[in-house]
Amino acid sequence: MKILIIEDEKALSESIVTYLKGEDYICETASAFNTALEKTESYDYDCILLDITLPGGSGMEILKNLKANNKMDGVLIISAKNSLDDRVAGLKSGADDYLSKPFHLSELSARIAAIIRRKNFEGSNMVKCSGIHIDTQARSVFVNSNPLELTKKEYELLLYFVTNKGRVISKNAIAEHLWGDDMAGNYDFIYTHIKNLRKKLSAAAGMDHIRSVYGMGYKFTGA
Repeated sequence: MKILIIEDEKALSESIVTYLKGEDYICETASAFNTALEKTESYDYDCILLDITLPGGSGMEILKNLKANNKMDGVLIISAKNSLDDRVAGLKSGADDYLSKPFHLSELSARIAAIIRRKNFEGSNMVKCSGIHIDTQARSVFVNSNPLELTKKEYELLLYFVTNKGRVISKNAIAEHLWGDDMAGNYDFIYTHIKNLRKKLSAAAGMDHIRSVYGMGYKFTGA
């Protein structure tokens, strides 16, 4: 899962990155309005942590821009402003949640997980598709009730495919989702992980759910 942290307090941003990486999130950061706007317009994120007060502009304008462009990224506002008016304004503008500073990093992580569950998995920790059961809380996978051992990246890749079942996903989108925008355009890693995941799924499920779409990317098929 990929997170964008829009926060101009360097120490806070670094502590959030360290904690969330320990929770197996891929983290990117932006500390100013223009950088944040460029990232949100160029890339998709599972959740955006958005400070309201930024050098060069307001986080509320970034939120409004996301909604105007029909972006589906989850948004959690993190701000020192704690008035009811600020909270209501953020939620009315399309934010999924609001967390006032200071906060515990464990609570931040829980709020992020809740937003991702609501956005991607209809509020459930269990994702099911064609005999494949993924427990997103335990980060475990079962195929036809049998446990399937996957590496961390194979697990993230499978979850990404299942979440986007039936859609063609470009190689660039997969690279960005699993490694961040620094790895966009580098497909060597993708080929290796997809090959290994297909091999394990085929052995466990008796069929290959991952289809190559020539010149475009990959598609996960299944009921």
